[in-house]
Amino acid sequence: MTEATLEKLKILAAAAKYDVSCSSSGTVRRNDGKGVGNTVGGVGICHSFAADGRCIALLKVMLTNYCMYDCAYCINRRSNDIPRATLSVSEVVDITMEFYRRNYIEGLFLSSGVVRNPDYTMERIARIAKDLRLIHRFNGYIHLKSIPGASRELVNEAGRYADRMSVNIEIPREQSLKYLAPEKDHKSVYEPMGFIRQGVLQCQEDKKKMRHVPRFVPGGQSTQMIVGASPDTDRDILLTSSALYSMPTMRRVYYSGYVSVNQYDSRLPALKQPPLVRENRLYQADWLMRFYQFKAEEIADESNPNLDLEVDPKLGWALRHPEAFPVDINRAPYEMILRVPGIGVKSAALIVSARRYRHLNSSHLSKIGVAMKRAKYFITCGELVAPSIADTSPEYVRRLLTARKSRGENPLQLSFDFS
Repeated sequence: MTEATLEKLKILAAAAKYDVSCSSSGTVRRNDGKGVGNTVGGVGICHSFAADGRCIALLKVMLTNYCMYDCAYCINRRSNDIPRATLSVSEVVDITMEFYRRNYIEGLFLSSGVVRNPDYTMERIARIAKDLRLIHRFNGYIHLKSIPGASRELVNEAGRYADRMSVNIEIPREQSLKYLAPEKDHKSVYEPMGFIRQGVLQCQEDKKKMRHVPRFVPGGQSTQMIVGASPDTDRDILLTSSALYSMPTMRRVYYSGYVSVNQYDSRLPALKQPPLVRENRLYQADWLMRFYQFKAEEIADESNPNLDLEVDPKLGWALRHPEAFPVDINRAPYEMILRVPGIGVKSAALIVSARRYRHLNSSHLSKIGVAMKRAKYFITCGELVAPSIADTSPEYVRRLLTARKSRGENPLQLSFDFS
């Protein structure tokens, strides 16, 4: 690698750090003895840990940080005076193969600024994946960022060689997006999402009729929304996420706390630090929608459009609905047990299974893994001495559960001034 290429790589790797939607799809692409590397479930996560404890890495880089758009929240916006660089198709391919052979990485996450037009940029991204697969026989993990506004043909071309593809929504509401990025709209984002979805579903249908079918984005797709750059509420964000999860190919929605990189733009809030706690609460709410059978409208309703930063969303829902508690552990349905703070998906399944053979008490629940310090205010099992939320009040339970956490104002949370 030349010094010039290394310098470009440093600039473009730093520019790619703001995109968080780069986890592994868990797909399997085994080596047939003719290629290089493997993609075995879980491999490809960027700087994370596999199921067996290994730390695995992904080359996360941009093809170029030049961009024709001037989005207010983006560090790579057209009007910013920052170091710019562009890697050629062959340079990205050579860097990926060189790093892989040296065991630095186990896959590639590739995004790009938009130069000339979306199709020109998307064609170069697709060529990189194609060269890696066909010329170098690379079997490692490849995650490609689809360019909003790209044509169906180019998205389909890239999807034949990628394990996962993603298109970032960035801002949940069209009105806010047009305010911060006047050159973009949601149509240009949802169109390539639709192309990916149709390709994946067509591939699944073809597999039912033919034995050998070329792969098409086997890991599905993901997207990302920026939290705190616009006045959109948590309810707006969760409703958008809920609609996206109704798509059969959408695997993950990521939330990225806005980093104040363009402080001179008056359209953006003045943040000293990213809203990390709010970001974490959105991930917890996302988990409730995906695994706990909650709806977005329940987690953040019209009277409470923003999540409570002091307590997690599940506890917040329970405190707002004391009429639903206490829950009889030995009789309540599985769906209601899931809503008890301190009881997870596995614990709820174990409770339903164990109560078929014996009457459960608090000691049994502790052994199952229930967090009794929290759950005891929301359940009954015949011998609990702690008063439930129905015997006291939501405010009293809230004080008990947050007393030890209260340490004054949270420095990570900031008030947003959109005036």
